[in-house]
Amino acid sequence: MTQIAIVLYPRFTALDFVGPYEVLRMLPDADVRFVAHEPGPVVADSGVLVVGATHSFDETPSPDLILIPGGPGCFGAAKDEKLREWLRTVGPAAQWTTSVCTGSVVLAAAGLLDGLRATTHWSSLTALSLYGVTAVSDERVVRAGPDERIVTAAGVSAGIDLALWLADQIAGTKKAEAIQLAIEYDPQPHLDSGHRSKASVATITASTVMLSRDLDKPEVLKLSTRLLWDRALATVRARR
Repeated sequence: MTQIAIVLYPRFTALDFVGPYEVLRMLPDADVRFVAHEPGPVVADSGVLVVGATHSFDETPSPDLILIPGGPGCFGAAKDEKLREWLRTVGPAAQWTTSVCTGSVVLAAAGLLDGLRATTHWSSLTALSLYGVTAVSDERVVRAGPDERIVTAAGVSAGIDLALWLADQIAGTKKAEAIQLAIEYDPQPHLDSGHRSKASVATITASTVMLSRDLDKPEVLKLSTRLLWDRALATVRARR
């Protein structure tokens, strides 16, 4: 039995975990649970989608695989001491500790990415680097840590790539390929602006404005500003 703990917190981005969930649930003997402070509804960043947490952190003391999604709520999650303590406790013992998008900011806040390479959404690379992480912008999935058991994925859709790689590692290539075909994952978009290096200045600007609509909300802005300030202050003090 492979116990897979997908962490939920308010204002997560749905595709960050739904894509990986569809892959990971097909693994042999997969025990997937959605984990939060307590079982119950958790609202996504849209304010419309609601997902039910099935287990609490206390009920999940030894997962084999941890996955942290991203989203505007990641800054609040990064300040959540109970979540950080749970990650510090279960992370080192887990076979895989993973994140999608800005979920890596939460891992960094828990101290699990200290001195390591990691990736995140392109708009949050600077925030990630404030934790002493080597922020990687040109790799979709980054493996790091002892035996490369800490794995971070770039923004949103990269979670599917991460999950298929994990499926390959856990169940073998044949099973991973069967899962890939089962979900018919063969992306061939007619557009080619899925990475910042390929996008025009106008597209980057429009995308930044689109993303800022979530971050401009007062509670998110307050948390993100406080989080970045705390990290900057810690960096300055560490140099003395």
